[in-house]
Amino acid sequence: APVIPTVPAAQSSAGPGEARREEMEPSPAKAKPQGRLLVSTPLDAKDELEERLERCVGIVQSLTNGLSEREANDALTANVCKGQQQHEEVCLGLFTLVLTEPSQAQRCYRDLTLVNRDGMNVVLVKINQILMEKFLKLQDVPRTQLVWLVRELVKSGVIGADGVVMTLMKQIWVLKSGMLIAMSVYTYLRLIVDHGTPNLLSLRQKEVDFCISMLREKFMECFIIGRDLVRLLQIVARIPEMELLWRDLLHNPQALSPQFTGLLQLLTARTSRKFLACRLTPDMETKLLFMTSRVRFGQQKRYQDWFQRQYLSTAESQSLRCDLIRYICGVVHPSNEVLSSDILPRWAIIGWLLTTCTSNVAASNAKLALFYDWLFFSPEKDSIMNIEPAILVMHHSMKPHPAITATLLDFMCRIIPHFFPPLESQVRQGVFNSLNFIMEKRVLAHLAPLFDNPKLDRELRSMLRERFPEFCSSPSPPTEVKMEESVALEMDNHVLDKEEGCYDNTEAAFSDDEEEVNNKGKKREFRFHPIKEAVLEEPADITPYLDQLDDTMKEKVLQLQKASDTETQCEVMQEIVDLILEEDFDSEQMSTLASCLAELFKSHFRGDVLPDEITEESLEESVCKPVCLVFRNLCTMQEDNSGFSVLLDMLAELYQKQPKIGYHLLYYLKASKAAMGKMSLYESFAQATALGDLHTCLMMDMKACQEDDVRLLCYLTPSIYSEFPDETLRSGELLNMIVAVIDSTQLQELMCHVMMGNLVMFRKDSVLNILIQSLDWETFEQYSTWQLFLAHSIPLETIIPILQHLKYKEHPEALSCLLLQLRREKPSEEMVKMVLSRPCHPEDQFTTSILRHWASKHDDTLGEHIKAQLIKNNNQPRKRQSLRSSSSKLAQLTLEQILEHMDNLRLSLSNTKNNFFSQTPILQALQHVQASCDEAHKMRFSDLFSLAEEYEDSQSKPPKSRRKAPASSPRSRKGAAPPANNEEESASSSASEEEDSKPKAPKRKRKGSSAVGSDSD
Repeated sequence: APVIPTVPAAQSSAGPGEARREEMEPSPAKAKPQGRLLVSTPLDAKDELEERLERCVGIVQSLTNGLSEREANDALTANVCKGQQQHEEVCLGLFTLVLTEPSQAQRCYRDLTLVNRDGMNVVLVKINQILMEKFLKLQDVPRTQLVWLVRELVKSGVIGADGVVMTLMKQIWVLKSGMLIAMSVYTYLRLIVDHGTPNLLSLRQKEVDFCISMLREKFMECFIIGRDLVRLLQIVARIPEMELLWRDLLHNPQALSPQFTGLLQLLTARTSRKFLACRLTPDMETKLLFMTSRVRFGQQKRYQDWFQRQYLSTAESQSLRCDLIRYICGVVHPSNEVLSSDILPRWAIIGWLLTTCTSNVAASNAKLALFYDWLFFSPEKDSIMNIEPAILVMHHSMKPHPAITATLLDFMCRIIPHFFPPLESQVRQGVFNSLNFIMEKRVLAHLAPLFDNPKLDRELRSMLRERFPEFCSSPSPPTEVKMEESVALEMDNHVLDKEEGCYDNTEAAFSDDEEEVNNKGKKREFRFHPIKEAVLEEPADITPYLDQLDDTMKEKVLQLQKASDTETQCEVMQEIVDLILEEDFDSEQMSTLASCLAELFKSHFRGDVLPDEITEESLEESVCKPVCLVFRNLCTMQEDNSGFSVLLDMLAELYQKQPKIGYHLLYYLKASKAAMGKMSLYESFAQATALGDLHTCLMMDMKACQEDDVRLLCYLTPSIYSEFPDETLRSGELLNMIVAVIDSTQLQELMCHVMMGNLVMFRKDSVLNILIQSLDWETFEQYSTWQLFLAHSIPLETIIPILQHLKYKEHPEALSCLLLQLRREKPSEEMVKMVLSRPCHPEDQFTTSILRHWASKHDDTLGEHIKAQLIKNNNQPRKRQSLRSSSSKLAQLTLEQILEHMDNLRLSLSNTKNNFFSQTPILQALQHVQASCDEAHKMRFSDLFSLAEEYEDSQSKPPKSRRKAPASSPRSRKGAAPPANNEEESASSSASEEEDSKPKAPKRKRKGSSAVGSDSD
């Protein structure tokens, strides 16, 4: 058999060991407090699995230390014969030594094959668990050794090794066994595309050689891949060896296998879900399944952002989008219940993936992946769920993103003749079958509004009418639509208008078809909520789960079901917790037990959690539910206790079944006296969940709390902000949740918490970014945010650069709040600079109004700051006019801008007794600007400069008769260009300003008379 390539990290194998047996004792870790199996930090709790495996290593060591090879083997054999527990401990101890001690791996594996009594089953189960749950946390040596061990298991022909290899392949590793030939070919054909860089060319050649050999020697085993085999071969067909294979596939199919009749036979075979899923890591699968089953439509932004940062942010990740789209179309098939809910639909994720393609090749391949099941669709063999996402992406993108719809429709038309010309008629029939089946299943009521839409260009509409005349006719009367379908269509017009923001990572917008969307792009989530009626309590049905529990646990669960009062339920629940904490508890029951408890406790998660009247007694009573027994036990345990991690796993399983458990835990940690000071327990819980991330878990739980109980949200807010500042203060995510639902009373209560020091919702390093984020929120949300900000003692200068982002028509809330706050402040240089940096617009009165107020209250200070800005911007070339403040990237303060604002202020003060423009600093600055600006500016701001000229006249008349000679001397000296140094000095002290003003008087006369200029020359 050909050698199967592995990635370089997996190529090193363990050495054969020394001639004589060494003690099976791992060498000490290199100055690290962590174990030798998993990567961890000093803050991480000890991993339960690693702890157990280390105990097993200790048992093996105690049995073999100091013994010869034969004696050690006899000791191990004698021990495993004592019972199941001893057998498992020895096998796992040897297994762990294989992973952590490469030099002893060969010998330990030999001993393992000799002493095991269950066909390696205990080892295979543990390998699967590590691959699914811990693979990304494995240190380098154990990861390499794990691949080596799997290879040894395959070579030894261990039954069940193929299942382990299948799991391992999801982490990109490949070995050959049974039907895995097809999966390995699928994997490596896909990886060849990503291994085109010079440093990976040798690896890619191994992959090419392997795929060629498998496809030529075992083609019918590879045939089970189905139509996606052709798609992958198309992508790599330009590689010389692949090109030869491709020619045989097209023109000489019998050369590959006598049973292979040609390309059409392969293209009509549907690809199994196993292949479509094998190119996604378990973590990717978990996150995608989570988004399509738990995330509400309109709230997907943070999950998409996380996913993009994690997996789609590099150039190499472009090709991953095809895998994701094929997986969503072929594997993620939501139930009818999910389809009819407000859960994030598949088409929205696919639309988002299409818009993130930055490579034309990747975009074309992504579109082919989306339409691939259409090309040879057969209603008898294929599923409507495979073709539904494409039609819905086009339908829902027509209004907000017509370009996406147009490019997909164009692709659909052009792929028919160009996919494979000899099979054009079959491709045409496949696409026709798809559209017909879509109509038959009422995915869309009519296709004419899509194909003949005025938003499409004329050429495309003509091509669609030519290709699909059957679907371009006028739609039937609406009365023919069934009742349930009319409801779906109605939702399309309203709830699904959220699609406007689904691709560009914004929240949902809500608008009627005939109304213009607010140009501000304000976002607010609107959904149809069912009318709350009295809930008829149905008895909990746990029958499907009982048989999967052992007898003792089953008995306790049945007792819990029968218990009628809370006190009895709590007693039984404590007994269940005690059973879980026993050493012989079978952890494989955990998921089943969680399903039972979620069903039995569903009534506990209905209704309000927080008592109407908050007292110590009412709070304690509210946390006396059976589910709180798990919380209470966790609070009483030390984190290094083995039972602590077991109970956390129990909670994590329960969280999968009942998401509300998260905010119920937060409530318990705040309300219960027994949990005082234990809020950090929530972080351990978050890390134990499938999400594994404190920020994501916290935001999800607070979002669930917001939707269920606003009072509880406000009650938890101070604790959440104080206990998790890094997760809450760095962005406006939680703040937006709060201000989106609170009323004025709750706002006032939160402000009181801030004023009393119980709540900090902003800090200096992030407040500006949060306020900028808030500009897209609803009006009341913005006003609430500003009220909460003003309750803090943060200097206004911290957030004054936000002025650069504010547009007078789009951000009136922020502008009005800032205006009132600036009114109370004495102007600083930074404030004046930011205010003057605002673009001038006749309707935007912000700058004029605040300058007028300052001119009446702080005229001296304002005059000095404006003079400094005028001189600074006049002396610097425009190209170099940049502000060194935090907002320098946005600031575009120009001399013209300042003069415009000054002129507006002059007009505003013209009918008042205000003497702002009679101040010496202002007049001197205007003189300075007038002396060097061009004629266009002099004409435009002539009224403004006339103030300076009057000042010149008043200053120059008295000296004329007494100091003629001195007056002409400076005129001739400064006729060309006044020295900049003098002007800078004039800006720094009022004394020098008075002196410098005298020699400037003759300037006007020189510029006004050519004769004087000639004399000067």
